[in-house]
Amino acid sequence: MRPAVGPCADVPLASPAGRAVLAAATLGSALALLDSTVVNVALRQVGEDLDAGLGILQWVSNGYLLSLASLTLLGGSLGDRFGRRRVFVIGVVGFALTSAACGLAPTAPVLVAARVAQGIAAALLVPGSLAMIQGTLAPADRARAIGTWTGLGGVATAIGPLLGGWLVQSASWRWVFLVNLPVAALALVAARLVPESRDPEAVPGFDTRGAALGALSLGGVTYALIEWTAVPASAAVALAVGVAAGIAFVVVERRSAHPMLPLSLFGIRQFSAANAMTLLTYAALGGVLFFLVLQLQTVAGFGPLAAGLSTLPITVVMLLLAGRGGALAGRIGPRLPMTVGPLLCGLGTLGLSRVDADPTYWLDVAVPLTVFGLGLASLVAPLTATVLAAAPDHHAGVASGVNNAVARAGSLLAVAALPLLVGLSGEDYQVASVFSDGYRAAMLWCAGLLAVSGVLSWLTIRNPVSDVPAP
Repeated sequence: MRPAVGPCADVPLASPAGRAVLAAATLGSALALLDSTVVNVALRQVGEDLDAGLGILQWVSNGYLLSLASLTLLGGSLGDRFGRRRVFVIGVVGFALTSAACGLAPTAPVLVAARVAQGIAAALLVPGSLAMIQGTLAPADRARAIGTWTGLGGVATAIGPLLGGWLVQSASWRWVFLVNLPVAALALVAARLVPESRDPEAVPGFDTRGAALGALSLGGVTYALIEWTAVPASAAVALAVGVAAGIAFVVVERRSAHPMLPLSLFGIRQFSAANAMTLLTYAALGGVLFFLVLQLQTVAGFGPLAAGLSTLPITVVMLLLAGRGGALAGRIGPRLPMTVGPLLCGLGTLGLSRVDADPTYWLDVAVPLTVFGLGLASLVAPLTATVLAAAPDHHAGVASGVNNAVARAGSLLAVAALPLLVGLSGEDYQVASVFSDGYRAAMLWCAGLLAVSGVLSWLTIRNPVSDVPAP
């Protein structure tokens, strides 16, 4: 039975309710994060089984990211208004149902539609998972809980290709989606003990115009990037519609009395800087994971399981060091970890660009991925903590929603744009000589994004005075 706790309870992390908050939040966010990467290793088999080209495979990945990125802000607002636990539970149930629909999809269009629906469910549970921590746990315990949440979330993201490869090779690509069902069940069990929390200043009503314009903007730009080569006329129209919708979104949110996205948050320099860094970093992360597992299978001849196992260094590093990275940032402030982290990831990405038809695993794959993992372990916890600390507590759901939306939008746009930028389309993912050239160029693009992210962090992120020990 769920305990009756006030809307702004200061629940100790060591209490049963506090542990339940962390467990439910971690399991729920792991569902969404895992699903954003676990699918990548199965894409080649999905294309062969459902007779799909590269454009459809991009939509299998981006249909999910599109609805997640478009509606995460709305999901965070709904949680602040109607109860973060309640909206989180609805999201978990919806995610389980849509995962089953993905696993049973008979055709590629049905799979893409199910993936879009899955992203809608994820948009409810992702911001709620972090907002439950920020809005329920005692302030003294939040940094440690966020460090654990981000560390395990990073592991879920990194372990995706490994799990996906094992499921594809041992059973079928369909189990990449069906495996979500028991994880969702565990999240629901943990959520039974989670106290409810909400924003006491929330007002009735929905910002439907803002939600619709945000989705239309991202959808138009994404469609244009994916379909530019195949149907340039339609893509140009979609791009114009997407840009116009984006401008209208800003105007509507600025004029709305109760906007889905309070633009005043972006007047907080630390909040804006951390989200700009998030966009660049997660764009690179999405591009690296999307291209690497395809390169290993198409060009290097790895099977799905071997391709998934190849990414294990990231998982091990995140599991061992992500929590310590958060603790270190708590002592020295976020600026240095959020600068060094992307630069390390960029260095690892440059190393991954060497993967060809006959790679030396330890030198060409394991070492670069270890360096990449060290970078992730350095940046994920301080990044999340910086975003939440910069926003007022009563906007915890919205702040979490903004940061998650920005992260998903970064991955979404990278997966949509990179094949166009490097000249890949159609069945190119099945032609080793063609795909390899595009892969190498894509890795260089991703390394450049990470370098810019590191420089941006150094120039814009500031350490709170209380975070820096006196000399």
